[in-house]
Amino acid sequence: MKNSRADVHRKTFAIPKLRFEDQTLTSFSGLIVFQKLFTVLRLNVRLRRCFSHLGVSPIFGHARIVLLLVVHFLIGFRQLRDVQYYKDDPVVKRVLGLNNLPDVATISRTLANSDARSVESFQRLVREIVQERIASMGLARVTIDFDGSTLGTGRFAEGTAVGFNRKKKGQRSYYPLYCTIAQTGQVLDVLHRSGNVHDSNGAIDFIKQCVQAVQLALPGVLIEIRVDSAFFSDEIVQMLAKEGIEFTVSVPFERFPELKGMVEKQSHWDTINTEIDFFEKSWKPQSWQQSYRFLFVRKTVKIKQKKPVQLNLFVPSENGYEYKVVITNKTIGAGRVVAFHNGRGSQEGIFAELKSHNQMDYIPTRTWVGNKLYLLSTILAHNLTRELQMIVNPPTRKTAPKRPALWVFTQLNTLRNRLINRAGRLVRPNGKLTLAMSANEAVQNELLHYLGALDQAT
Repeated sequence: MKNSRADVHRKTFAIPKLRFEDQTLTSFSGLIVFQKLFTVLRLNVRLRRCFSHLGVSPIFGHARIVLLLVVHFLIGFRQLRDVQYYKDDPVVKRVLGLNNLPDVATISRTLANSDARSVESFQRLVREIVQERIASMGLARVTIDFDGSTLGTGRFAEGTAVGFNRKKKGQRSYYPLYCTIAQTGQVLDVLHRSGNVHDSNGAIDFIKQCVQAVQLALPGVLIEIRVDSAFFSDEIVQMLAKEGIEFTVSVPFERFPELKGMVEKQSHWDTINTEIDFFEKSWKPQSWQQSYRFLFVRKTVKIKQKKPVQLNLFVPSENGYEYKVVITNKTIGAGRVVAFHNGRGSQEGIFAELKSHNQMDYIPTRTWVGNKLYLLSTILAHNLTRELQMIVNPPTRKTAPKRPALWVFTQLNTLRNRLINRAGRLVRPNGKLTLAMSANEAVQNELLHYLGALDQAT
């Protein structure tokens, strides 16, 4: 039906008068989906157990503060002081089980007053939730990625140090090491470290711990690991081979001049595709005890023009090669090994979402314990958004050479815009508590879809 101009347009000259009053309005109606998820996972009870050993029982409690931080990230806020902008929201208070939200001083003090045992217990809970997920999937193989990510701060915080930082030289930072599961896009565990350590610092014990966690969830599962050149060492490679773990590790060219000689002497390269060629050798550095399979890979790339370009002339493009070497104990074809190793890029996507949408790069307190709890809260919020989508939707992918996640996940920022940040009003028609929302068909269908799937999961 065609509308008339008068039906479509209206005057916009008048600016309405503002009036502020308590009408039990909420800006986050979609949080009821996560309230249901918290119930399914028994999150409140499990969080309280993490801090049950603390003798002092403050009014709000450590578990409630951690849950507040998770909600804080879900609805899109960053600094602790931003709590004041939603402290009167009725749905937020209902999800947290509070009549009043704590102020920023209480949150900061609660984080600072925690102890190492609290961090360890909370970290175990984060790990257990991911273990339960992969156990329910019954995977035949689990792909684990390890890498570090810099968390910088412009002020002093306990445990920070000046380390290598390509973007902000001289900045104090933490440099935690993360373990992520490729099939679910979740963070299994994290090793807290100061910013002045090498990537491989503490890596061997941490890798063993993460492997044991996966094996505990899925006994007999095939585990495969991929890491960058910072983890290339005889000790790590031998440990992985001894444990029966399939691996690919980038090899640092600058440490082994022999590799350059092998590349220069190689006259025949086998083809993987139109851009990538390879050859392979069984080789070992002089100090190593055993030889391994080394794949030498070159990729055709365009050479950037450094000279001034005359725009009125045709400038032909020149092609060159980019080289890399990968060590592996996999027995599959070279093309599949290269694709598998290149799949590490998915972990960078997880880090990007954690920093952009979950505020992982924010350092809130001066104490290391408080900052550890904050970091684990950001990881928990990320894992919960993935867990929600995995409960509600079936897998959309099968195992592929690059080992992408089995679900095409919606980023948290998109979930906020579509679902979480929806206006509503709490009312009681006939005495029954009701959340009234705008009659948007897309929001209604998606919200009911999530709630229905969570009811079945319960």
